Amino acid sequence: MALTESTGVPVEAGLRDIARKIDAAACDISGIERLSGGATQEIWRFDLHGPRGPLGRYILRRAPGGTRITEGVGLEVEARLMEAAAKAGVPVAEVAHVLTPEDGLGYGFVMRFVEGETLGGRIVKSDHLRAARQTLAAECGETLAKIHQIKVSNFPTLTGATPAELVERQRLAYRATPIRRPVFDLALRWLADHAPPPPAASALVHGDFRNGNLMIGADGLRAVLDWELAHIGDPMEDLGWICVNSWRFGRIDLPVGGFGTLEDLLAGYERVSNTRLDRAAIHWWQVYGTIRWGIICASSVAAFRGEDATMERAMIARRTSETEIDLLRLIAS
Repeated sequence: MALTESTGVPVEAGLRDIARKIDAAACDISGIERLSGGATQEIWRFDLHGPRGPLGRYILRRAPGGTRITEGVGLEVEARLMEAAAKAGVPVAEVAHVLTPEDGLGYGFVMRFVEGETLGGRIVKSDHLRAARQTLAAECGETLAKIHQIKVSNFPTLTGATPAELVERQRLAYRATPIRRPVFDLALRWLADHAPPPPAASALVHGDFRNGNLMIGADGLRAVLDWELAHIGDPMEDLGWICVNSWRFGRIDLPVGGFGTLEDLLAGYERVSNTRLDRAAIHWWQVYGTIRWGIICASSVAAFRGEDATMERAMIARRTSETEIDLLRLIAS
C-alpha cells in the first residue's frame, strides 16, 4: 500500500489503527481499495471486521495526500452538512467518523458504503432502473426542498452571493480563459439584464445536485453525494443546475437529469416546501448553470495545455461548444 503524500502513514495501517473509532466493536479491516471516482478527493473503500465477523463496508473520503487543501467547504464541514442532511430526512451516507490530527491520516471522514449507481449514462438508460426513473424527478424535488430547509445558521463558514454577484464572478472567470466566445458574451449580458433580486430568504444550496452526484438504486434515490460546493444562496440555483443539458446524458427530452420532467421536479419540491415556485426564475438559473459549466469546460483548455494534460481534461474542454448551443437555445426560448 502506497504511503500518503505528506502524512507518512499508509492508508491501510491508518484505518486499522482507527477501526474502533469507526465502530467500537471493530478490530480489523480488509479489502481496502482506491476507487477511481472523485475528481477532487481521494476515495477508499474497505471492509470493517469485529471478533465475530464482518461489520460492514465503508468509504474513506480524504483530501489528496491527506493534507493537501482543495477548493470547497472543507471535508469537516462536508461531513457536518451530511449529518445535518440526514436529520432533515435527506438520503445520505451515514458519517461514521471525522478524521482528527491524532489519527495521522490528514483531512477526511469515514462514511458507510451505499450500494447503487452513480454513472449518469447508466442511470438514464439501464433497464434495472426503469421503474426508479418514473418517480426520480419528484424524489429529487422533495430532497432539494429538505436540503433548503436546513438551518444555515449552523454553518457560519459558508459563503454566499447575490445572483448579480454570481454573474460577475462568471464574467471574471470567463475573461481568464484564453479564447473569446461571442455566445458566452451574449449569455453573460442576458444574465445580467435579467438577474433576479436576492432571495427573500437565503437557503443552504447544495451547489452540485445533478445526475452523476446521486446514488440511485432500483428503489430510487439512495444518497446525495459531493457536498463540497455547498453555499448560502437562492434555492432555485439547485433546481436550475439539475436541468442543465450536460447532465441529461443524451436524453435531452427529459430536462431533469435525463430521467424526468420539470413538472415532476417542481411538484415534488412544492409538496414538501408548501411554496409555489417561479418558473421564470428557474429558467434564469438554468441559463446560469449552463454558462457556469461552459466556463469550467473552457478553463480546461488552459489546464490541459499546462500541468493537467490528461484525457479527462481534454474531454471536458471539448464540451465547451455543446454549452454554446445550449445557451443559444435557452436564451431564444
